[in-house]
Amino acid sequence: MRKIAGKRALVTGAASGIGRAIALRLAGEGARLFLVDIDRTSLAAVVEDARRLGVEAEGRVCDVADRNQITRVTQEAIERWAGVDILVNNVGVSYRGLTHEMPPEEVDRLLAINLHSHLQFTRELLPTLLLRQQAHILNVCSVLGLVGMPRVSVYCATKFALKGYSESLRAEYGRLGLGVTTLCPGFVETNLFKNAHTATPKQHVKPPPGYMCTTADRVARAAISGIKRNRDVVLVEWFARALHLWKRFSPFTMDAALRWGWRRRVRRGVKHGYKLSSDQPETIREWARAQAAQLESERNAA
Repeated sequence: MRKIAGKRALVTGAASGIGRAIALRLAGEGARLFLVDIDRTSLAAVVEDARRLGVEAEGRVCDVADRNQITRVTQEAIERWAGVDILVNNVGVSYRGLTHEMPPEEVDRLLAINLHSHLQFTRELLPTLLLRQQAHILNVCSVLGLVGMPRVSVYCATKFALKGYSESLRAEYGRLGLGVTTLCPGFVETNLFKNAHTATPKQHVKPPPGYMCTTADRVARAAISGIKRNRDVVLVEWFARALHLWKRFSPFTMDAALRWGWRRRVRRGVKHGYKLSSDQPETIREWARAQAAQLESERNAA
């Protein structure tokens, strides 16, 4: 899709961060915008910013964890514009913590927002996308959709799934003129870390150091370039590229570094008194023994 001017774009998670930056970049290219987010106030501000750039823009408040609300929004987009030319699946949330401490409702929350919403928006808008001579889907993923990291297992699972979904869509419909791009940034200066849920309120998600991070605007520039060039995967900034290349060419050393590096961090934390006790191997084993005993008790009671 070389030309974006005049195209109709639906962007989810458009009120802040990467979604906001992509929306305004699309507006700068002359696209008409249908913006979706749960934050009414911030969404209205982005809509006004886009209109000041001289394009038509509308906003719809939507909780993407609710399938009925997604259907309502997609139907409005189809009725208003007879569909869209560009779909940006950007909305996402995070959870930070050990897998065994993660409540089931948090698992459901991440799956609903980070994966199921993307699949539903795509499925419901796919007929209109396929009727366009040129259309594009941009799925905002993460380098954690290419490389698994500790304490973000379900987040990684949603991103790995989204990466595979994007590859399949591209293979199925590329011959019909539908482009699909997976955007994989590294760490970005957004509210994702600040708003990340944890096992307990006392836990604090410390953002990565600044030299590892990039800005949402840089990610948006790369995203627009990826759409225009119909790129399969777009890796943004050196840290994401370095992790990807490391895993690709030396998976054994990455595996060892992740396992033993995490173990070293836990030991250093104990020495300096800042690491939570739940990170300790014996604490995890105690939890496993307690769970096993509970299951055995339930089986005996049955």
